[in-house]
Amino acid sequence: MDRPPHDDVELAAKARNGDLAAYSELVRRYRDVAFRVAWLLCASSADAEDAAQEGFIRAYEALPRLREGAPFRPWLLTIVANQARNRKRAEGRRTHYELRAAAAVPGDAVPSPETAALAGDRRSRLLAAVDGLPDHERVVVGCRYLLELSEVETAAVVGIPAGTVKSRLSRAMARLRETLDGERDG
Repeated sequence: MDRPPHDDVELAAKARNGDLAAYSELVRRYRDVAFRVAWLLCASSADAEDAAQEGFIRAYEALPRLREGAPFRPWLLTIVANQARNRKRAEGRRTHYELRAAAAVPGDAVPSPETAALAGDRRSRLLAAVDGLPDHERVVVGCRYLLELSEVETAAVVGIPAGTVKSRLSRAMARLRETLDGERDG
């Protein structure tokens, strides 16, 4: 997000004082990332939509408890992540992630069929390797690199200290290198 954080703080303060338009603007700004965080934890579009929506409702109800001047985005994403975890736990399902690669930017040159096939193969191997990570590492990798959250935001979303995010990322990246190097050698 390119918006200055004080803009969110100002909108949150207005929303806390009953300005629904201000809260609507916060919802508009963060609905996509809220859905992606929920999807990362639920791995179901329907559950992610419900969790994100519940998260926005809970956040609105909890606005009086948002610390004055505190950044809104990590606070909201923590609430959404909790809703997603609660939903997953309540349904008792084991999550299976199929991580999606970013779509090509419109206007980019179309790659040759050979280049596209190689890139697709590399992407598939990488996503399979990420999918093979332990749950606690896969979620951290997904938040940090696929959703492009900061380490602090990742820590808030996952509910762990920032130092733990760093160590899990380090272990996950080592596992990914080992897995992908092993495929190349084998």
